[in-house]
Amino acid sequence: MALVAIIVDEMFEESELAVPHERLLAAGHRAILIGVQEGKPLQGVHHQKRIVTERSIDEVLADDFDALVIPGGYSPDHLRMHIRMVGFTRDMFNAGKPVAAICHAGSMLIEADIAEGRTLTSWPSIKTDLLNAGARWVDREVVEDGNLITSRKPDDLRAFVDAILDQLEHGPADRYPPPLAPEAASSEPPEQPDDRL
Repeated sequence: MALVAIIVDEMFEESELAVPHERLLAAGHRAILIGVQEGKPLQGVHHQKRIVTERSIDEVLADDFDALVIPGGYSPDHLRMHIRMVGFTRDMFNAGKPVAAICHAGSMLIEADIAEGRTLTSWPSIKTDLLNAGARWVDREVVEDGNLITSRKPDDLRAFVDAILDQLEHGPADRYPPPLAPEAASSEPPEQPDDRL
């Protein structure tokens, strides 16, 4: 049984919190809702769900958990302003534990300075932010690059949670292969410039 941290703040995307939480519990794992404060009521972005945080970020350490899930919505934008949340995300990543970010949660990966050199996906509106942070962005329902797991939107939740559960059972995925230069992908030698011009 794994212990999974779910970091959350106001205006979280309800399904991106509820589906991973429910599936983790159904698989026999524990999932703890961690906020800036313990016991703080939080409202979802669609006003369909309210939750109460179980632990404060000030009370937890990355060593205590086996994986991290970051739901999207506006929550990651609030979380990235809190230095302990950013540090916790970085510590989980640096420890080689699964870090799963969906939708707008890629902004936490940028703030934690762990996006550079990684292949990721996200909600399209933060694509440029990820590219500017040095990530390679692809449009896929789920991308696993080592211990980073990313997805685009609620429609991708099945694949997103499948990847989390797989990494909890089998460990991090392989690193995503770097893109090949067009010449390297071709059987033809690269064209040489014409010196006569």
